[in-house]
Amino acid sequence: MRAKEILVSAVMLGGIGGYAWLSLPPALTQSNAERAQIEQSAYYSGCGEVRAAGKAPLYAGQPGYRSEMDGDGDGIACEPYRG
Repeated sequence: MRAKEILVSAVMLGGIGGYAWLSLPPALTQSNAERAQIEQSAYYSGCGEVRAAGKAPLYAGQPGYRSEMDGDGDGIACEPYRG
């Protein structure tokens, strides 16, 4: 019975760990070279174009992200307006 409890606990912890890993923003799990290649795979002239395409907000490591569009430098470009 004890072995079954340990196995169930291990499976649950593995599932939680896997979910947490997959939930991380791409920028945390990519190398700088991978991130640069992905970011350059799309180009938007500005946040208006990103929003019109339905892609806002853009996170560091996602296609089209550029630090020039990230005004506060937090890794999130074209954030929703705060009124």
